[in-house]
Amino acid sequence: MIAIEVPRRFASLVKIEHTIFALPFAYVGAFLAVDGVPSAHDLLWITVAMVGARSLAMALNRLIDAQIDARNPRTAGRELPAGRLSIAQVIVFCVASLALFLVAVWQLDPLVRWLWPVPVTAFVVYPYLKRLTWFSHVWLGAVDGLAPIGAWAAIRGEIPWEAWALGAAVAVWIAGFDLYYSLLDLDVDRQQGLHSWATRWGVSGVFVGARGLHAVTVALLAGAGVGLPVGGLYWAGVAVVAALLAYEHLLVRPSDLRRLDAAFFTMNGVISVAFFVFVLADVLA
Repeated sequence: MIAIEVPRRFASLVKIEHTIFALPFAYVGAFLAVDGVPSAHDLLWITVAMVGARSLAMALNRLIDAQIDARNPRTAGRELPAGRLSIAQVIVFCVASLALFLVAVWQLDPLVRWLWPVPVTAFVVYPYLKRLTWFSHVWLGAVDGLAPIGAWAAIRGEIPWEAWALGAAVAVWIAGFDLYYSLLDLDVDRQQGLHSWATRWGVSGVFVGARGLHAVTVALLAGAGVGLPVGGLYWAGVAVVAALLAYEHLLVRPSDLRRLDAAFFTMNGVISVAFFVFVLADVLA
């Protein structure tokens, strides 16, 4: 029983199901980098690198924020505050995740062997930012935006402006819906003296900021498409992303946050997968 329960606790610790947000965009970067289907070798090791990197990022976040989470009723039931995992266990998990990430990186283009400290440093810095600035949402977006950039570099050994545009699109997309997420802890963050877009600009500011960032997301996806040899299916994917983002913003209003979870988790998973499907169809056409 314990052999099954411990892996479940680690899977819950890193919210493994939320990998669906970032992994499809790594694949988008990989497929667009070659305007076709990458080799099975590259896809395998990009996937392994993503799993290792994301597991490390989430575990570090939980480890560094353990005391903050313990004081928040919404997060007090997480594995570390609740005592279902020990600090030592999570540290070992972080080391193992880093090792998995590095093994994967060394199977890919030499460029990413030089760049691997960049995301790892960003993972460590992110949890501390909420103690200092409301800029943490943008930092989180930038970290996730490394997914398509890293995948492109891992295959091509270069990072053209189109890859940066894709990464920026992911960055502002993630930052936008993380603004909504900050509303869940608005009162607690104010009590603890923590910083977020919500504590700085209020509920109405969150809605204005998220809408603006998501408009930029669509513009950046379109901008990347202008520089790439894409067809109509790519542009259909951009249109679908725009429509889904618009629908997401209809789910929540400043006076009604009841469907915030649906907007945050369900819709963003749908957006990520849907755009990858259109990109895949486009490169295969």
